[in-house]
Amino acid sequence: MVQKKSILMLGRRDPTEAMRVAAGLTIFGHMLSVVFLVPVPDTPENIEMAELLEFSDIESKTTLPDQTLPHIGADALAAAVLAADAVINI
Repeated sequence: MVQKKSILMLGRRDPTEAMRVAAGLTIFGHMLSVVFLVPVPDTPENIEMAELLEFSDIESKTTLPDQTLPHIGADALAAAVLAADAVINI
């Protein structure tokens, strides 16, 4: 049996893949959150992935100001990294 974990997904290079992997990890019952460190292009695939994250109750934030997602500052990001059981960097 897989132990449920708190996982923080960092979307640094490929935000689309970060969303896909985060959504996939929910099948194991893990609690996920996603933080984007780069802009997320407004493509049909990303819109679909964002809807999947929302449907999966995965919280998404960004370190970039003036985006449509909630902003997370450096201190809050550091706290989230420390609080997570695992951090995945994509």
